[in-house]
Amino acid sequence: MPYFLNSITPINQFTKTTKEKYFVDKSELIEKMNELVGTASQYVCITRPRRFGKTINAMMLACYYSKNADFKKLFDKLEISKSNSYLEHLNKHNVIYITWCNPIMDYTTFDEYMNGFIPQLILDLKESFPDVQIDSNHAIGKIFDDIYSKTGESFIFIFDEWDYIFNNNLFKPEEREEFLEFLKKLLKDKPYVELAYMTGVLPIAKYSSGSALNMFDEYTFLNDEDFDKYFGFTDEEVEKLCSKQHKVSMEDLKEWYNGYKTQGGYEIYNPRSVSFALRKGRCQSYWTNTGPMDEILYYINQDIDSVKNDIIQMTSGIPLEIKLKGYGAEQIELNNRNQILSAMTIYGFLSYHDETLTIPNKELRIKFDEALEDKSMGAVSELVMKSNEMLKATLRKDTETMEKLIREAHDINIPVIKYNDENSLACIITLVYLSARTKYKIVREMPAGIGFADFIFYPNDKSKPAFIIELKKDSTPDEALKQIKEKRYPLALKDYTGTKLAVGITYDSRLKQHHVKIEKVK
Repeated sequence: MPYFLNSITPINQFTKTTKEKYFVDKSELIEKMNELVGTASQYVCITRPRRFGKTINAMMLACYYSKNADFKKLFDKLEISKSNSYLEHLNKHNVIYITWCNPIMDYTTFDEYMNGFIPQLILDLKESFPDVQIDSNHAIGKIFDDIYSKTGESFIFIFDEWDYIFNNNLFKPEEREEFLEFLKKLLKDKPYVELAYMTGVLPIAKYSSGSALNMFDEYTFLNDEDFDKYFGFTDEEVEKLCSKQHKVSMEDLKEWYNGYKTQGGYEIYNPRSVSFALRKGRCQSYWTNTGPMDEILYYINQDIDSVKNDIIQMTSGIPLEIKLKGYGAEQIELNNRNQILSAMTIYGFLSYHDETLTIPNKELRIKFDEALEDKSMGAVSELVMKSNEMLKATLRKDTETMEKLIREAHDINIPVIKYNDENSLACIITLVYLSARTKYKIVREMPAGIGFADFIFYPNDKSKPAFIIELKKDSTPDEALKQIKEKRYPLALKDYTGTKLAVGITYDSRLKQHHVKIEKVK
């Protein structure tokens, strides 16, 4: 049985996946691909973060298109069966399926790596086309040319994790260029190519006429309005999955794993995390524990002056307005703020929509919180490490200690904390209460009563007080507390039966002083 040509490996894996309780049918993607087969738009590269469904969709396409198989019973149950093009392409194509991170032999050099694919692919072709005289010494593209010219047989190429070579430090820049050239010679302007479909984390390159693979249309988190709903779970899909169990609420799934908004307007959830949470019956970090998440710190530390400042702002719940220019696989070194933030978006650490960046959800926010605690963050990490002290002082109504900790935070030289408006004060409050996120659900700008409360803290332990924080610049704590009462912000805590506190925090820009006052409220 051939290893890469019409292989049973992706077919078996996709078949198993369709039997899972929390399987989501993304087969409408096939209809989109059917529209491209044999056209001038046959080159597609889709990039998404790890665990966003790239591989299972690639396997689905291989299962659907591959010859020497009959999967009509399987696909008859899926959405693609309603398409007019369904039967036209079902199991009627030669499919070359390669996952570039899985060579079939060990390697220590680029040549050994490529020898883990090409010789076996040639053997597959010899076995499948015995009437064609194939010279193993010929370039692989020449071999495909010979098969096509003598048999008329064409091929669909499905390459998963095409960017593996760019994410592996073993390979040199010139070897990465050689790999791109290999793909170009194999795929570009070849009559035997019916469809070339590639997936990865990294886009191929910045768009330019000189790019080796400029025949590909690239679809990333930054620009995809065509395939966005097929990678990640949509709000509607998560609702359906959630209804299959009773341990995890939709509200919790949304808080933990939602937050990505596509260019087409879909709200996208991390599929791995949702599936694991539903299977295990609890929400926690699942996706961020599958890879080296110290990448976040790596990106932050590339540009101390601006990127750290951006992270503090977004960690505080304040969106960052910026027009991202993009990021490609050839950019090994990140030289400026835009490249760093673009890369963090491509990897799924940030969500970008309408030229606005945010930290998408609780799962990622936990990791950014941890990043702020790292010693490389300097004075910010020292402040964050004291944040548990701030929570304790609040609960015991120790306003003197609270004012001291807020003053220390204010004295840190962070550009975003310049007190031009109440957002700056909100950044300070986020930092000094950072550790409270493990004990409280913290909501900023919460609709409450007849206005919006600056911060509301809901305790996980119902024996602890809940509290509302109102921020004021050049005013008094009494005025802040008065607003909490007059605008009836405590209504946001109407279902909470424990102690409720109102906290007024102000900053006097003339005297450079903070003042805090706390009262119980009903």
